[in-house]
Amino acid sequence: MRKKIFNAFQYVFFLGLGLFLLWLSAQNLSEENKEILKLSLQNAEYWAVTLPMLILLLSHYIRALRWKVLIKPLGYSPGTLNTFFATMLGYFFNLLVPRLGEIMKCTILAKHEKIPADKLIGTMVTERVCDFICLLIVFIITIFIQFDRIHNYASGWIQSILYDDNGFKTIKLFIILGILLVTFIILRWVFVKYTSSKWVIKILKLLKGVWTGISSIRYLKNKWIFLGQTAAIWSLYILSARAGFLTMDAVKHLGFDACFSIISFGSLAMMATQGGIGAYQLIIQKLLPIYGIAEGPSLAFGWILWIAQTGIVILIGIICLIFLPLINRNKHEISSTH
Repeated sequence: MRKKIFNAFQYVFFLGLGLFLLWLSAQNLSEENKEILKLSLQNAEYWAVTLPMLILLLSHYIRALRWKVLIKPLGYSPGTLNTFFATMLGYFFNLLVPRLGEIMKCTILAKHEKIPADKLIGTMVTERVCDFICLLIVFIITIFIQFDRIHNYASGWIQSILYDDNGFKTIKLFIILGILLVTFIILRWVFVKYTSSKWVIKILKLLKGVWTGISSIRYLKNKWIFLGQTAAIWSLYILSARAGFLTMDAVKHLGFDACFSIISFGSLAMMATQGGIGAYQLIIQKLLPIYGIAEGPSLAFGWILWIAQTGIVILIGIICLIFLPLINRNKHEISSTH
């Protein structure tokens, strides 16, 4: 019961935060920019949204292939279709409940391919570490190719967080640091005190399985394929942003420098709220003005890109939910006849 209440609270909190940011982004617009937003959404070429959606779908497929490369050293070789379906359903369930996608992704593949779920969780950790490194590289490239623009943009955000009309928000910073420190001390005390309890033993067993998955990267026979797939995934992310510029006249002239900025800051926004709703639109609204785009069309473009990213996940996620049991039922029926 407590877990259900916590999950419900988590869902409402992140969804509420996203809706609040949507409201905030609209409230901060001037009347002129509100009119520009309305006209931008009305005149957008929505047929062109299919192109970034297809590019993102290809990136998800390559991500599924990369996951197979990570799983192989564990001694398992899952089917490509099941791996792709599990990958897409992971994204789909993440839209419903924060962080649920990773669990469902592993659970679905474990069920249909007879692979221990704890080892698959380890490969998830490996993927997350790899993606974090890639995001860091994209950030470095973004800063390197347009240092002045990004410096001014980041400085403005940092200043708004740390400063107000009365000066430095020292008390706020100390409160945040204090909460983090107390949380760390409590967790460490609990772990040391109850190391012999059943639930700690279960956690240690889970962590052992996780480590097995993480260490699997050392035994990859196709390291270059893995690295190539990783580079392809992130290149397609950047290309999807470039394709998205075709949807609006106001942003058609933007180049790959803006794409790198969108992927860098947009990736952070997608982690902040449920499916990035609100946070993604807001960050694009505040980002594109450094490229000479008014906040109205910037917000509209943020909506269009978010629709492309979320729409492909919902559409393919529903298809996967329908066909996953059908395909595996047929597979089991065929295997039982032999």
